[in-house]
Amino acid sequence: MMKRRQFVTLLGGAVAAWPLAARAQQPAMPVIGLLGSATAREWAPSVAAFLRGLSEAGFAEGRDVAIESRWAENQYDRLPSLAAELIHRQVSVITALTTPSAIAAKAATATIPIVFTTIADPVQIGLVASLNRPGGNLTGVTFLNVEIVPKMLELLHEVVPTATTMAALINPTNPNADTWSTSLQVAARTLGLELNVLRASTERDIDTAFATLIPLRVGGLAIVNDVFIITREEQLAALALRHRVPTIFQTRASVVAGGLMSYAGSASDAYRQAGVYTGRVLKGEKPADLPVQRSAKVELVINLKTAKMLGLTFPITLLGRADEVIEWCEFVTLLGGSVAWPLAARAQQPPVPNRLSHCRKFILRGAAARLSFDPVHRPSVKTVCAKERPWQC
Repeated sequence: MMKRRQFVTLLGGAVAAWPLAARAQQPAMPVIGLLGSATAREWAPSVAAFLRGLSEAGFAEGRDVAIESRWAENQYDRLPSLAAELIHRQVSVITALTTPSAIAAKAATATIPIVFTTIADPVQIGLVASLNRPGGNLTGVTFLNVEIVPKMLELLHEVVPTATTMAALINPTNPNADTWSTSLQVAARTLGLELNVLRASTERDIDTAFATLIPLRVGGLAIVNDVFIITREEQLAALALRHRVPTIFQTRASVVAGGLMSYAGSASDAYRQAGVYTGRVLKGEKPADLPVQRSAKVELVINLKTAKMLGLTFPITLLGRADEVIEWCEFVTLLGGSVAWPLAARAQQPPVPNRLSHCRKFILRGAAARLSFDPVHRPSVKTVCAKERPWQC
């Protein structure tokens, strides 16, 4: 028979060894591969929205899941190699934040689940077989952009009401090109405008299109997004400023880059939904069984600095409908002072700290709406760098 001391020693050794054996059997924390076309700084708001959606699905970074991020920094030719890195990392799912990154991820793997966000029609660009039954290893979220193109012209007309001639820039190779052109012409006739539809599918076409704006005496330009256009949003924003033509885009990034305004599907809502879908995939649902979602929210973003450079003033009614107003700190100081606030609210507004003038760029969410309809409340101010103390940026 085994002596009591031997038994206790053996039992104690087993207990001591148990955590090691248990750790070896514990499943590894799942990893999300985040693939983006631009920079982490530029996409911080979208990533934050994605994390909110992920949280709604029951996952928190560091607690339930790890995240590996790869950013192409606007060099789209890097996306295939970055996607390959994530595959080598053996991520559980790839979340592709843009159309180019979704295309690169799809080309890189047919087995790892992919959740995408895109403003393009995912069926037309070959990401999925259909919206209701995606098939394969991809599903995701699309923005409500195709249907709202005519509204872009209406908003632009509010900013430049004296203009009688407008232009629209469209990629003619996009399957929606004829639909966009027809709907824009109908909207132009309703507004009593003459509309010139310009077409661009190459770099040279873009230069040619902008060169025709002055001879046509164009008072405003609407740029309709597709895969080609969105990869040149910074170039287009710069050209619009150089030619001094008021331009409305379909991406917030274009406004951050210096564009006048944008009207498009809500990025925050779309990326939140992408986070929810990513969580569902982590729980075991297959992308083929998850219908592609369409974000129904839209956002109006305005750049007041660009408006000032162009000598334009936004109507207060339009500012009141804006979801985001981007401007420099000097405007924040003015907005907080007696010049900008309604007479009834001037005495109630505490002075804005002088240190705000040291900051570079602000995003005022819903500021104009409160300025128009609720002057007692001050606009909330957030910096692009998302710091709690904006004067430190």
